[in-house]
Amino acid sequence: MNPYENLPPKAFWRRAVAENSMYDVSGLWNPKFKLSPKMPVSTYGSCFAQHIGRALQARGFNWLRTETAPFGMSDANRLAYNYDVFSSRTGNIYTTSLLLQWLQWAFGIKPVPEEVWEKGGRFYDPFRPRIEPDGFASVEELRASQQQTLKSFRESVTQADVFVFTLGLTERWLNSEKGYEYPMCPGTVAGEFDEAVHQFDNMIFSEVQKNLYAALKIMREQNEKLRVILTVSPVPLTATNSGKHVLVATMQSKSVLRAVAGQTADSRWYVDYFPSYEIINSPVFRGNFFEPNQRNVAKHGVNFVMDSFFRDLNARFGRKEDAPAPAAANPAAAPAGKKSKDEVCEEELLEAFAAGGRK
Repeated sequence: MNPYENLPPKAFWRRAVAENSMYDVSGLWNPKFKLSPKMPVSTYGSCFAQHIGRALQARGFNWLRTETAPFGMSDANRLAYNYDVFSSRTGNIYTTSLLLQWLQWAFGIKPVPEEVWEKGGRFYDPFRPRIEPDGFASVEELRASQQQTLKSFRESVTQADVFVFTLGLTERWLNSEKGYEYPMCPGTVAGEFDEAVHQFDNMIFSEVQKNLYAALKIMREQNEKLRVILTVSPVPLTATNSGKHVLVATMQSKSVLRAVAGQTADSRWYVDYFPSYEIINSPVFRGNFFEPNQRNVAKHGVNFVMDSFFRDLNARFGRKEDAPAPAAANPAAAPAGKKSKDEVCEEELLEAFAAGGRK
């Protein structure tokens, strides 16, 4: 006898992968803990994270939103003003250091910076530059909105049973004088770039891990029952400032994030990892889930990922799904379209500078 003789089929490439259609590759996730429809779930992270909350809601689960749109706001305006995108109006949180920064501000560990950007008599929040499409009418209005989001973000941690976070980037922009981080390079979405102040940084494994561990520590101190599910965004970088080819920079960044997420889940009982990154990017799936630009994830790819999430969750805990899947995963049954109109992604605005300036 040897350790390999009694392993299940999923442990062998031929039986688990090679002998199956790509659409029959299953059982990629073995959930650590139960997720029931009544459990409040908060969702944050990069652009791809936005799909998780909507998928939870579509299947009758309790997607926790602590900052909701004003009564009567249209669907189009709700999206434009970043309501119902994440659990509160933080905008995209691409890095583990940004997650830590939001937690430190929300729980009073560090003060919120006073920096404000102004353009044409309108005012922009450097840490949520697209939260108001045309900026705020005054600094006072900006501050009030900022405080509301900090309160709502805090509540989304303390009131949740599960916190889902999607890691997106290792590249980031810092204020070298004050030490805080921006979600986007100043001068791209709003603000003005100052090379003497604004510093590019590309985090290595230990930095990403240190920031994530610190974020988890704060969350668990504030909510000892909280469980965390980590995912890694499968979406490649729009642009890189690393000096490397964007394909190489993407692989380096995602490899670091994937390694951190996996090691964190392996070392903490209350943290799990769901393989959305592998489902979209593995050669087994032959790039089938991307749009022709090889960056945006097609609708049928999103559906396949979320179907896998709930199928594995239900299989693990013996629960029957009480809501139908939103659409077929096979592109033959669900033709690919453009990126979902429901997705808000600041990073994609960097594409406007591909020819040396905004288009």
